[in-house]
Amino acid sequence: MNRRLETEGQPLILVDQNDHVVGYASKETCHGGRGVLHRAFSVFVFNKEKELLIQKRSKNKLLWPLFWSNSVCSHPRKGESCDKAARRRVKEELSIKPSLKYLFKFQYQASYDHVGSENEICYIYWGSTSDKVRANPEEIDDWKFIKIFQLNELLKSNPNLFTPWFKMEWELIRKKKYLNFDI
Repeated sequence: MNRRLETEGQPLILVDQNDHVVGYASKETCHGGRGVLHRAFSVFVFNKEKELLIQKRSKNKLLWPLFWSNSVCSHPRKGESCDKAARRRVKEELSIKPSLKYLFKFQYQASYDHVGSENEICYIYWGSTSDKVRANPEEIDDWKFIKIFQLNELLKSNPNLFTPWFKMEWELIRKKKYLNFDI
């Protein structure tokens, strides 16, 4: 069964430096060259043991294929809030329904080889689940729950295994102590 979720024709939300909507453009346009600033979100899902679900991006992804990243990351659709989009996307990609909480948003730009770039204002969410994960194979090549200390060690010893946004977001989460448990 083909469960591909994002259609290439779906416009992304262009924003200015203050996160005000300034228009819409294709995913290809937004990710070409150094990227066009657009809205995105990242979700961090933990289990009851406070292990983080990380995913290895599909080999079919244009940017950072087969890199490990946070639980879910994507873009809201035209007219859709990031809150609603994050909940929708977690269900679509992982078949779970955690209660999500907004943490913060930040802006970053990162280029992938000569293929393209991310240039995003990214909303960060976290949640927890005891639901059974059923990852969408069109979007996710592999996934696992990982203990925080193991993740931190892996990020130190092999940072090139991970997407740039995940590394930035995780560092901000750790520095600002956004979660109600030690990471």
